[in-house]
Amino acid sequence: MKNIVALVFTIVLLFSCSCQPDGNAGSTPKATTSTAAKPAPKMKIPKFDRDSAYQFIAAQAAFGPRVPNTPAHTACKNYLAGKLADFGATVIEQDFKVKAYTGTTLNATNIIGQFNPTAPKRIVLAAHWDSRHIADYDPDESKRKEPVMGVDDGASGVGVLLEIARQLGANPIENLGIDIIFFDAEDHGEGGEGNVESWGLGSQHWSRNFHVSGYRADYGILLDMVGSKNARFPIEGTSARYAPNIVRKVWRLAQGMGYGDYFSAQNVGGITDDHYFVNTIARIPMIDIINLPIKSDKDTDEIFVNHWHTTHDTMENIDKRTLRAVGQVVLAVVYNEAMGRLQ
Repeated sequence: MKNIVALVFTIVLLFSCSCQPDGNAGSTPKATTSTAAKPAPKMKIPKFDRDSAYQFIAAQAAFGPRVPNTPAHTACKNYLAGKLADFGATVIEQDFKVKAYTGTTLNATNIIGQFNPTAPKRIVLAAHWDSRHIADYDPDESKRKEPVMGVDDGASGVGVLLEIARQLGANPIENLGIDIIFFDAEDHGEGGEGNVESWGLGSQHWSRNFHVSGYRADYGILLDMVGSKNARFPIEGTSARYAPNIVRKVWRLAQGMGYGDYFSAQNVGGITDDHYFVNTIARIPMIDIINLPIKSDKDTDEIFVNHWHTTHDTMENIDKRTLRAVGQVVLAVVYNEAMGRLQ
């Protein structure tokens, strides 16, 4: 995952307002049925089940590293698509072939679970489901060619979204479409600076080839590395640059819910993750909720957690309290959006 983008983006959160026209001057009001929009429905926001999310993560880990072109990758794909279908989603498997920086052709699949496929107003919830082919940051140099389990980096975001899918199936929303997308081949990029396009191959493909012709969404939320103990989700620069209003809404909601210890108001530099390609290619504003435990904007040596891209990215790092914080905030975003309460 993720070369570090050199620029640190400045956030300017703009509060905008819109005005409705008064109508044609001199027109006679019609004494007929009102055409006012129906009030948004009232719904109860479900409780996010952190134990359920944890089990979804453990199930992915049980397959082993989900590296494209491996049996574990195929088995996990079938599991994820099956779970989304079980929860009532319309599932689309977007198969594609793409050449990695190594020259290897990857057989990859973006997995899309649609809730309310015909609803015109839509939001995207996304995570990547593949794991890295090499542990290039492992402290033990002898292990750096081994594949990564990718429990926090990959499976945690997917596990949270599977639990959200389960809640959407049990607590339906009628007036809002939700597309849960598990991007493939995110983590097969070339290490070091300067080769941004070698990362996020699944999100690049989807952004150029939507699963539905003419697809549009109001905005998206990406989850990446959202399971670790003592996680900290600052305002990441790429999110702030392309989707400042969504950042403002989500972070304000999270802090109002009592999760300010997780959702930090600190601004940090931008990173290259799947949301970068959704923003720049698909032109859908998308934010990234990602654990970036750095001390300052310039402290790039500690930009990611210690187990990132190592053989230590295992279930031992997962904390159920972190899963609950992220999952409950995203559920609140979805249901408040459906009720017209997200400001």
